[in-house]
Amino acid sequence: MRERLARFMAGRNGNDQFNLFLLITDAVLLLVGAIFDGVGRFLYPLAVLLLIYIYFRMFSRNVYRRREENGKYMRLRFKVSAALKVRKERWVQRKDYKFFTCPSCHTTLRVPRGQGKIKIVCRKCGSSFIGKS
Repeated sequence: MRERLARFMAGRNGNDQFNLFLLITDAVLLLVGAIFDGVGRFLYPLAVLLLIYIYFRMFSRNVYRRREENGKYMRLRFKVSAALKVRKERWVQRKDYKFFTCPSCHTTLRVPRGQGKIKIVCRKCGSSFIGKS
């Protein structure tokens, strides 16, 4: 039986990170639909369509296209996780530093707190502005 399944899946996409994300999203949709009755009639058809798409991706022989889709998802996931990491670092440093945005190039600048009104010079573009730390 295992050999037959392996032969059937040969040359097919199988499961990847994007499929796993879609599967978790589908489970959440089904759970929300089960909890809230009024919303369920709209979410169940959406969940079924999403499940059909998951199986389509899994059994697809167009591996190149599925890898492109997975690559786009992974790049987007990296951007989101990097942005969340920056937010977390800023939250941890909020007591010691104040953050400003350069009006010219929109670079984030970090200044120690408790300095009063100071002239802040952007390292990237060289423009300066006044800010209260």
